[in-house]
Amino acid sequence: MPDTLLFAMEAALNGLTAGIMYALVALGFVLIFKASGIFNFSQGVMALFAALTLVGFQNGQIPFAHLINAVLGTRIHYFGWNMPTLLAIPATVAVMILFAWLVERIVLKHLVNQEPIILFMATIGLAYFLEGLGDLMWGAEVKRLDVGIPQGMSGAVDDLTFGWFGYGFYLDTLDLYALGIAAVLVTVLVLFSQFTKEGRALRAVADDHQAALSVGISLRFIWVLTWSIAGIVALVAGIMWGAKSGVQFSLSLIALKALPVLILGGFTSIPGAIVGGLIIGVGEKLFDFFMQPFIGGATENWFAYMLALAFLLFRPQGLFGEKIIERV
Repeated sequence: MPDTLLFAMEAALNGLTAGIMYALVALGFVLIFKASGIFNFSQGVMALFAALTLVGFQNGQIPFAHLINAVLGTRIHYFGWNMPTLLAIPATVAVMILFAWLVERIVLKHLVNQEPIILFMATIGLAYFLEGLGDLMWGAEVKRLDVGIPQGMSGAVDDLTFGWFGYGFYLDTLDLYALGIAAVLVTVLVLFSQFTKEGRALRAVADDHQAALSVGISLRFIWVLTWSIAGIVALVAGIMWGAKSGVQFSLSLIALKALPVLILGGFTSIPGAIVGGLIIGVGEKLFDFFMQPFIGGATENWFAYMLALAFLLFRPQGLFGEKIIERV
């Protein structure tokens, strides 16, 4: 088999795993958009905040330590104990659920039936607030996140592909775990949406807020539930990205890469987020591989947005999105 084809296959496999990482962030956008019609600009910052909180719990870090020390003149930073990961993750989930409740109580309940642009601007403000809160609570330094997921080259993939092709593919073990976690997460979310009372209520709210209210569905409960689930999804994304590249404030920018994923898959489709992520991941890796000799590198920085622009021209609702027809 030609070497170029083998290298392209390796790039495509790495693109699949990269696409899954993008899709994990896009899932949170889809959940909130389905339930409320809000494009939640703060989803990337939620992933950052969840990862910061998890690391803080693991290390036994005192929240707001820098502020406390500045006000009281103390020099305390840690409680002196480390929290096991199996306890730190549920504690972080509880924090994200509390965050969802506060968002509904303080922000969303005052914006019912407002224009979508107003809700969107509210999430922009929420993103900046949450980023500042994370800095104030846990500090701005880069943090190492370890939840026990192995990293480095997958020996199994290397051996398998070497046996098949005489060339071992490099694939990060962490990315393979992300692939499995994303599959489980999507399955659970689809089952929840289709076969539970709360999931059906969520879909009813997504179709028509006023009709859902008229049959006794609590819009406020659905919003808390949706933002809680989105917070848990953000935690999963924050764990995978934080374990891969460290927990740093640039992590919030992954939301920008999730936007073309949503445009391709559709803003209202959970499976579409996964498919869109895979297309973006594979497409940018293969495009960079084949076009780098002609136009240079760094094409991964803009390829996804050019592909999304093409979709907006020819299929604006995305591959799995619902086509909206307005009669005037």
